[in-house]
Amino acid sequence: MKRSTQVATWSRLLLVLAFLLPLAALFLLPGVGLLAGAHWFWGVLLLCFFVILLTAGGPAEPATEPPATRRRMLPLEEQPQEVRELMDVEIATEEPTGVQVFRGRLRASAAAVYDRLKHIFSARTVPLIQEDEQGSGAAIILMPKPVEQAVLEQPVRLWVHLLLFGLTVITTTWAGAAHQGVNLLRQPERFTVGLPYALGLLTILGVHELGHYFTARRHQMKVTPPYFIPVPFALGTFGAFIQMKSPPENRRALFDVAVAGPLAGLIVAIPALLIGLRSSVVIPAGVAPPDVDMSGTSVGSSFLFALLAKLTLGEKLEYGHMVQLSPLAFAGWLGLFITALNLLPVGQLDGGHISRALFGRRIATTIGSVAMWTLLLLALFVWPGLMMWAIIVFFLAGTSATPLNDLTPLTPGRRWLGYAAFLLLGLILAPLPHALWDNAGIHCPYL
Repeated sequence: MKRSTQVATWSRLLLVLAFLLPLAALFLLPGVGLLAGAHWFWGVLLLCFFVILLTAGGPAEPATEPPATRRRMLPLEEQPQEVRELMDVEIATEEPTGVQVFRGRLRASAAAVYDRLKHIFSARTVPLIQEDEQGSGAAIILMPKPVEQAVLEQPVRLWVHLLLFGLTVITTTWAGAAHQGVNLLRQPERFTVGLPYALGLLTILGVHELGHYFTARRHQMKVTPPYFIPVPFALGTFGAFIQMKSPPENRRALFDVAVAGPLAGLIVAIPALLIGLRSSVVIPAGVAPPDVDMSGTSVGSSFLFALLAKLTLGEKLEYGHMVQLSPLAFAGWLGLFITALNLLPVGQLDGGHISRALFGRRIATTIGSVAMWTLLLLALFVWPGLMMWAIIVFFLAGTSATPLNDLTPLTPGRRWLGYAAFLLLGLILAPLPHALWDNAGIHCPYL
């Protein structure tokens, strides 16, 4: 990722926060009502307006490049002989940065061509093999290493990661206490009330990101430690992410890194949910939940959640009942929900990378557009609680990482694992079918 891409990503993040913070300050802060929160609302709104001006007020990029910096056609005598031996070159161009692009048909398999290019050019150039956007063949791209070297050499500022993690511990502890009706601004000595939720959620998020981190390192990719995102309202965090500083070598590496996070997170989220459900409260039909911020949860809203709840609570859970989740169970439920969001086949989300590795760029882009609009429609007509996450996904998803060798398909085992990951997405998001109500003895709110 180049510096301009990093700036654009952080700019989009600031814009998302700018749109969400006023509403959060008005409606989500404990003890802040519509009238009492007016000073919060206008103060945060002015701050966000200032952030938007800073983010969007930079000079616009020129619409066209000066003639001296446009790409040029490479004559035959300037084309590397090694490339012509591996490809029937139809078009060859050179970018102003020195990046050379050759389009045509490969004379061998993509894996064999990539290995040969890497052996020949790796000392001075990064070779890529991509789908040809202008035809049905392939594109060989030779990228000079200095183009990406500045990003690779940026040092990891460990203190930034530790600071963000520490702030997220504070904000999630505060949120966990708020869910139990405790305002730590007034009763700071009761911080332990928020710890089960905070530690459970941060463990799930941390293990999820470490799954990405160690898998990326196993594939010799340069990545940063996790960045945690603290927010002083609602759930206390917008999650965590790692930054890939070097591209995946092939679709296999992209797939492995993407799928490792959700699977690792579920290894913690499901046990946390099962253990937390044992201390949760089953609310009979028609009975109002306790007067705390975290209201009763309808088990039938998720097929997988219904299965886990029935497995844990057994006969205690009957038709029409709701469940008042304990803090640990709520963290586990959020772990399932965050896993589902990450598995959406959109852009830079884990599901977007999995879709890119499974189907290639063109099909994955179409799937991502359909998934994004489906998420927005669900937020508008089914569950308004999805809207905040839909906005975040819309602004931050971007495009999936591009493997250096983007043509060699996945092995059958990885393909089946990818299909299983999307089946898991369906089990988490899909409500319990109406026909199973009586057998499961629980209520589905969508039907």
